Amino acid sequence: MADRRNDDMRPDPFDPRPMGDGPHEPGRLRYNHAPAEPRASMPGFDAWVDRDPEHRQDQREYDQGPPPEGTPGRRRRRIPLRWVTRGIGIALILLVLAIGWLAVTAPLSKSLKPPTPPSITLTAADGTPIARRGAIIAAPVVASDLPAHVTQAFLAIEDRRFYSHWGISPRGILRAAWANVGSGGVRQGGSTITQQLAKNAFLDSDRTAARKLREVMIAFWLEAWLSKDEILSRYLSNVYFGDNVYGLRAASKHYFGREPGKMNIGQAAMLAGLVKAPSRLAPTGNLEGARKRQAIVVGAMVDAGFLTKAQAADVQPQRVLARRAQSLPTGTYFADWVLPDARDQAGEVQTEATVRTTLDRNLQRTAERAIRQAGLRQAQAAIVAMKRDGEVVAMVGGRDYAKSPFNRATQARRQPGSTFKLFVYLAALRAGMNPDTVVDDTPVEIAGWKPKNDDGRYLGDISLRRAFQRSSNVVAARLTQEVGVRNVIRAARDLGISTPIANEATIGLGTSEVSLLELTAAFAGVADGRYPVQPHGLRNVADKSWYQALTDGQKTMPDRIHRDMLTLLAASIRGTGRAAALSVDAYGKTGTSQSGRDAWFIGFAGDLVVGVWVGNDDNTPNPGLHGGGIPARIWRNFMVSALDLAPVVKAPVVEDVDPEAGLIGVLQNEVAPIAGRLDGLGVDLEVGPDGSISIGGPREAEPPRRREEEPAFEDEPQFLRSSFAPEDGRGPPPGRGNGRGNEKGRGKDKKD
Repeated sequence: MADRRNDDMRPDPFDPRPMGDGPHEPGRLRYNHAPAEPRASMPGFDAWVDRDPEHRQDQREYDQGPPPEGTPGRRRRRIPLRWVTRGIGIALILLVLAIGWLAVTAPLSKSLKPPTPPSITLTAADGTPIARRGAIIAAPVVASDLPAHVTQAFLAIEDRRFYSHWGISPRGILRAAWANVGSGGVRQGGSTITQQLAKNAFLDSDRTAARKLREVMIAFWLEAWLSKDEILSRYLSNVYFGDNVYGLRAASKHYFGREPGKMNIGQAAMLAGLVKAPSRLAPTGNLEGARKRQAIVVGAMVDAGFLTKAQAADVQPQRVLARRAQSLPTGTYFADWVLPDARDQAGEVQTEATVRTTLDRNLQRTAERAIRQAGLRQAQAAIVAMKRDGEVVAMVGGRDYAKSPFNRATQARRQPGSTFKLFVYLAALRAGMNPDTVVDDTPVEIAGWKPKNDDGRYLGDISLRRAFQRSSNVVAARLTQEVGVRNVIRAARDLGISTPIANEATIGLGTSEVSLLELTAAFAGVADGRYPVQPHGLRNVADKSWYQALTDGQKTMPDRIHRDMLTLLAASIRGTGRAAALSVDAYGKTGTSQSGRDAWFIGFAGDLVVGVWVGNDDNTPNPGLHGGGIPARIWRNFMVSALDLAPVVKAPVVEDVDPEAGLIGVLQNEVAPIAGRLDGLGVDLEVGPDGSISIGGPREAEPPRRREEEPAFEDEPQFLRSSFAPEDGRGPPPGRGNGRGNEKGRGKDKKD
């Protein structure tokens, strides 16, 4: 068999010879499928290939080369049907995915919800509104139930072709673009009512192409699933009308005091005109601008064929309700604190809700006045008043909410000083001690730490009552070491202190930080005899779960411990806290952190438990500030007014002059003068009936008295009538005296 490669019957595929008789470009190699001399015995290569007619036509055009000039052009290739089918399928898949994405990220129900949190009005215990939070929102409206002129006012100025387009208006977009180009900026918007609903309910206000694209997609989706009246109803129920008012019903009540169905043409036109710039055109602040915009809307209603010129001429400029002279406050310390619980109690609200709180307006005014009259300069102050069960009735978190809304009663964490000794002595009583237990008031060293009494005096063996009365630091340190740091921390935790407490002996002097609200609630637990006390600001406290009831349930303090704790706290009023003395039984404790950075007085009388804090926000020292001074006076002044007490005409028995509230307090006019001789100072000091002080020569210091030499503490009477009380029973105003003396000792660091 001959070699097929040498077979002369096989054409050379790269034969450079010209093909046929047609024209040939010199030097061009043509792909030649046909033999130079066709043979009858062997067909050409194309005869063996099964091609469709279209392909054969294309092949012939390729083989023949480009057509001569003047001949018709080459026929255009058609897209195969299978590619069209595939494209339609991909488009359907993308549409389904887009619908699914919208269903998840922009459910239709969202268009019925208000765009901002609904307004919650907080009321005092007597039902008087005290604060409002959130937007003013009323029930939704139904467009088909409104008078024609109400809906026509919005259609005329916002979207005249609302009932004819499919969610977007190309004509409106072009008109707005032309107007904006002519004005050199953005002056008009081409958004339809459907697009505005999509933006208000689902999107933010960013002016980006991506947001605009999503707005168009949501608009098409809303048009596909909702009727025109449903879209218009949701738009009118959500649109903003200024003055923090959302929705047509809320706006008509806010501005005109009537339901939207009773608005006249002018009122409807004024509200429709506010949509363009609600904050700037709100008629309560810009009535002239709102009326000008009203006239523009009325003219648009005439152009749209909704009104005749005669009807438009009868429309008068509208009046609105006068803004209240004293608008409801929108920011107070108590309202900020109670608002999260109020929202939880109200649940998911669609319209304005009202929640009653525990605030007593009279006590709140008393607390504010007590701080305002305290004579503070740069220092801040806070006060919390609650019932024994934790019901907060007054709260002041600072001197001026407008200047600083930071709530120092609930948010600040400061060192409590000697008020923390409440937990040290509670642990001691739990360990079996009692107010008459003898303790050692002499210098001590604990692991290199040497606590000192602020006045430098050490009385040796004294009773637990006396140590608490004079707020001995060395006794508190010894007790912490004796009962154990863990038991002191446990006592604090049992009474509700949740802030971190260091595991070291120094906590007995109040080195761990707490909040005023928590510390006051801890004293409320002692006052009530049940602990922990949970401070709350709402009347109806949500029920606890069964787990919380088992783990966080209140415990009852044993009668003996409860009685002994009251004895100690009453003794403190006759000691470092004597500036807080009342004409009724009172209980409390002073506290001062190092260098007077924080000064506290927390106590209770009657059915009120009150805590007071004074200090600087930047935690800088306040030389001379101590808990037995300004905080005790604020506490006393509040209690006298809150409990409707007579001015103090009896002074507590002066059993020991302590630097916390003794001679220094008298010299600084911080306590009422006490007539008589004061012993234990090393000098002869006598206070006259008029408040004058006479100081004699130095005396030989007396040695510390032993336990058997201490005077007896009588439970009744707790107070003795002062020698300067006039016959009518009225003494000098609390806190005022005529004492004079030098200023030494004012700058001494104290920690009572």
